[in-house]
Amino acid sequence: MTTSSVTIKTPIGRLSLSERDGFIIQCQFTKDLSHYDKASSLLNTARHQLDEYFSGQRTDFDLPILPSGTPFQGSVWDTLQTIPYGDQWSYQELAHELGNPKAARAVGSANAQNPICIIIPCHRVIRASGDPGKYAGGEDVKVKLLDLEQKGGSIAAA
Repeated sequence: MTTSSVTIKTPIGRLSLSERDGFIIQCQFTKDLSHYDKASSLLNTARHQLDEYFSGQRTDFDLPILPSGTPFQGSVWDTLQTIPYGDQWSYQELAHELGNPKAARAVGSANAQNPICIIIPCHRVIRASGDPGKYAGGEDVKVKLLDLEQKGGSIAAA
């Protein structure tokens, strides 16, 4: 089992990227810059695709991913990837899409446990009221990501 990790600077803060055996297993916000392994070619590809996303040149990711979680979490994360770029779904809509309209809270919990943020677009899920809701990178970051996808353009460096 081969694992590689790298921390990258992005316009929305630092992200920790990890891969194992040819699959992205993590993309998480971090304040730590201490784990700078030599980036694998897959992590370099992920970094490049994230750069394209933040500059408004990429609307979806073409990366092998392998998030680790329960079967229910996996079904939520799979469904998140079907939300089109620029769209926003409520937790209720996501639960309905999963075939369990009463599972909005469970969907919210699984959404919050997404180990591969941005690439698996958990930021596209908002509250039914239209409020963006919480986000691992902060509500302001979630708003920036939603604005990028709805209005186009790019996210300026922090």
